[in-house]
Amino acid sequence: MATKLEFNCATGETTYTELTDEEIAANDAATAAALAAQAEIDTIQAKAATDAAAGKAKLKELGLSDDQIAALVG
Repeated sequence: MATKLEFNCATGETTYTELTDEEIAANDAATAAALAAQAEIDTIQAKAATDAAAGKAKLKELGLSDDQIAALVG
């Protein structure tokens, strides 16, 4: 079973305690939420990169040079 570490700074005592079912469930829920949030961030970043590449390609189609595109969008 999973355990947690508790360290008492005043006494220097370290205690290992078994996690309760509620603590395990809360940890599992927090992990799932963090993974979902990271997946959403990854999706947003991928879309931003795709949109930036498409925008630069469109500017290139309109006749702008690479230097002009870089000056506009960095």
